[in-house]
Amino acid sequence: MAPTIEPSFVRQFEQDVHAAYQRLGSKLRPTVRSKSDIKGSSTTFQKVGKGSASTKARHGKVPVMNVDHASVECLLQDYYAGEWLDALDELKVGHNERQVIVNAGAYALGRKTDELIIKALDASGNFAGGTGDGLTKAKILTAFELLGSADVPDDGQRTAVIGWRQWSQLLDIPEFADADYVGDEDLPWKGAQAKHWLGTLWIAHSGLTLSGNLRLCHWFHKTAIGHASGKDVAADITWHGDRAALFINNMMSQGAVLIDGSGVVTLRCLES
Repeated sequence: MAPTIEPSFVRQFEQDVHAAYQRLGSKLRPTVRSKSDIKGSSTTFQKVGKGSASTKARHGKVPVMNVDHASVECLLQDYYAGEWLDALDELKVGHNERQVIVNAGAYALGRKTDELIIKALDASGNFAGGTGDGLTKAKILTAFELLGSADVPDDGQRTAVIGWRQWSQLLDIPEFADADYVGDEDLPWKGAQAKHWLGTLWIAHSGLTLSGNLRLCHWFHKTAIGHASGKDVAADITWHGDRAALFINNMMSQGAVLIDGSGVVTLRCLES
């Protein structure tokens, strides 16, 4: 292989990584409030409180709502996922080695994106139910009540992310898995990783925090978590003659933060 790399190869590889990241990477990024193209090492998300309406006297001044405003800072960090591609590897294997590395990088960066969002969700101290059982109907209804009591909008932007053990436990709840309740089109085994129920998108995820024997699952509104990207997934490719190989570096700059704790309810589920 020549010691120079065709620019078209680099551009195509970067496009492939970006496309694979969108397709195979983060499950949770679309479910939170996200900002892109951030300049600098941090950004802020605005948090707006509740306003109240009141009457006024005839010819009197219109009362102001006195809405509380606060800003939440989100720090960005740089992440890398590199791999070597030997110049002769693609001659020896029967698959597309470049595509294997593309997908591996996309998966790694996607997991890191979700890890950042999950860490922000874990910062919530708003718990539903106890710690002595798994994901039960009673615990789900308690969380549902907490979200409603906090005036978290039921506007189709709620997400519940749970572990695979909890997904299996949901299948034992008739209201979740029985066609008599949800209809034939919304049966969970037709789409094993996600399902709409109780006005919420339920997602099974393998990366949720396991604290001792407790899996931290979360039910949240999109505006409760902020995700920021200073640099979306990009690739840098360099030729190393001493190794007769390409070094492919996938990288991104991202961060996540809890904006409004009242918009997140954590369900601590026992796994034994």
